[in-house]
Amino acid sequence: MNPIDLPLPPVSRAAVLVLLGALALGGAAGCSPADSAPRTAQARKSPPTGAPAPAPTSTSTATDAGWVQLMTPMNQQAVKLLTLAAERAAEPRVRDFAMRLRTGQEAELGRLRILLTRMGLPRTDVHAGHDMPGMVTVRDLEAARAAEGPSFDRLVLAQIRDHLRQSAQLSRSEITSGGRADARKLAAALVTARERSLAELERLPGAVRALG
Repeated sequence: MNPIDLPLPPVSRAAVLVLLGALALGGAAGCSPADSAPRTAQARKSPPTGAPAPAPTSTSTATDAGWVQLMTPMNQQAVKLLTLAAERAAEPRVRDFAMRLRTGQEAELGRLRILLTRMGLPRTDVHAGHDMPGMVTVRDLEAARAAEGPSFDRLVLAQIRDHLRQSAQLSRSEITSGGRADARKLAAALVTARERSLAELERLPGAVRALG
């Protein structure tokens, strides 16, 4: 199936189409919808006669590659904003939320980087310079640094809400259309975490004004 024809949730369709449209790099990294993750020349050789065949591995698709290569920088940028919020939020409950969410996002980053390695993909940000939906941009960080007090809190809550919603939608697309079992499992964990964080965020002081 062509990645452009994959069923996509409406909220994140534009983000995923941009993502998958850039996935010529999936082939450059050795991934294609019909091929497995990159393998070494040794791994491509047939096993010696009489030796047990290696266990089959999950098939990597362009959707898998695109998802992990977008989710990684999305989390990296969110961590930067959450670090600011943990230090500067005017409301103690917002600071506490930011600290706990940052810890969760950093733990996800570790799992995403492991998946990048398994798939033979580079750790470089292939979306650097692109304003992807849900991505905390350099301008967003600059605006946060310039804000103070309740205005800072509202700005951060709005940006983090967008990050959580968009990354959850992208992860639902991976669950539906991805080829790798380990990637789909991680995507499901990310969706669960984001739904929980969104519910908590909406109960924070200032959230109604920030998210209205």
